[in-house]
Amino acid sequence: MTYLVDFVNVSTIGLESSPVADALAGLRANEARYFKNKYDADFATKPASEAADLVAYVAKVLLEREIVIASKPLEATELLVDGIRWTYVFFESGLAINVLYTIENAKKRAAGFKLSMGMDVPEELASKFKFARQKSKLAGEIRGSFFVIKGEY
Repeated sequence: MTYLVDFVNVSTIGLESSPVADALAGLRANEARYFKNKYDADFATKPASEAADLVAYVAKVLLEREIVIASKPLEATELLVDGIRWTYVFFESGLAINVLYTIENAKKRAAGFKLSMGMDVPEELASKFKFARQKSKLAGEIRGSFFVIKGEY
């Protein structure tokens, strides 16, 4: 079942099993607001079990850096806007991963990691990345990092 993310009335729908469900819902709402404001695009997620292809795609991109996420995927979504394929997976731990993949420009491709407020840096990312902090009205404090994608996916 698809869930249209509401960034005005933040809900934990689909994220209830996360120990940081409220913060993860705020992070998801923050992403929804970004897409609405920048691209006038709706951000709709579906259970990871219904989006196995998206979860597998993100996992394949992460293997470029030998990263395997231990946490259970809860939700996923994909948007195609302005020639950019954006794929998101939200994990039970509070981690959100997005893959920004430009169709025409191989120089603008990256995988991003965002940590919900209250979660620890996952072990599989701790030794490979430093996380910058940003404030969000919807998500509190978000810690993020990324890597540039070199392969073709």
